[in-house]
Amino acid sequence: MAGGTTPGETTMRPFPLALPWLAALPILLAGCGAAEPPAGTLRDGMVWIPSGRFTMGSADPTFEDANQLVEFKVDGFWLDATEVTNDAFAAFVKATGYVTDAERPTPAPDPAQKGLPPGSFVFVPPPPGPDGKVQLDDHWQWWRFVEGAQWRHPNGPASSIDGLGDHPAVHISWNDASAYCLWAGKRLPTEAEWERAARGPHAGKTYPWGDELRPDGKWINNIWQGRFPGENTRDDGYAATAPVRAYPPSPWGLHQMSGNVWEWCSDWFAPDTYWRKRANPAFQPAEADSHDPNEPGVPKRVQRGGSFLCSDLYCIRYRLGSRGKGEPVSAACHVGFRCAKSAD
Repeated sequence: MAGGTTPGETTMRPFPLALPWLAALPILLAGCGAAEPPAGTLRDGMVWIPSGRFTMGSADPTFEDANQLVEFKVDGFWLDATEVTNDAFAAFVKATGYVTDAERPTPAPDPAQKGLPPGSFVFVPPPPGPDGKVQLDDHWQWWRFVEGAQWRHPNGPASSIDGLGDHPAVHISWNDASAYCLWAGKRLPTEAEWERAARGPHAGKTYPWGDELRPDGKWINNIWQGRFPGENTRDDGYAATAPVRAYPPSPWGLHQMSGNVWEWCSDWFAPDTYWRKRANPAFQPAEADSHDPNEPGVPKRVQRGGSFLCSDLYCIRYRLGSRGKGEPVSAACHVGFRCAKSAD
């Protein structure tokens, strides 16, 4: 045997402990199944989410499309530490010439009807009623299609993202987010991956950081304060989007997995997904399975995390276990994304 060893012997070589490659060994071995990086390892702006089982869903009856607790197994993967920023999206557009869905006219489903010009949906607080309040049973009161609204002009043609380079890019459709991910060599996270990452080590908790919305009396997520939709007291410091690193990260190093902007996932949305997965863990919704009881006949993709427009008076989907949805072509002033990447 080379080196004078005999069969069955192993030669141990005294490598110095400070060799740089040793620190990277878990990452190098992750793709071989031999080891994984520690949870929260940061690499190229992405955080390592370890493989493991977790309970997905919610026991809250308010969440009719997620009111089931289902155990999932997720393989380890990388997830952007933050939502994709305006600066990052601008670099993508500059490199590719990409035109977002909000910058294109949208044809009507029925040829006999008129389509929409380029534009997107913008939140506009409605005037209060005679009693000084706004009834919350019709969300179209505060949503307005604004011609010319898009990622560069989030509130319409007269607005801009000057000074907002570190804010999340908004008015991003699922199609737009997927195109960015492809360019970046990444992908959108699955719904299970997203929730696994958001929950982190806090199994069964309400928020990524625990059960208390305001630990030590401090706001650590960007949601609505005050009487929605007319009064925003901005107690968290922001009326709309916040910089992607405005608040402390989760235990696994992720910023703003609750509030700020809704984030696209790769999955098709179906309100009965969790029930069907309980019966068949391999079930994965296809486009044909996707339906929204509130808008029949319109297939939608999953959104997660809630946004700066979520309020404890109207929308509490900034809580873990809740779900959102949207047409793949749809965009709005409170919708963005972050990217995922499979293990090397």
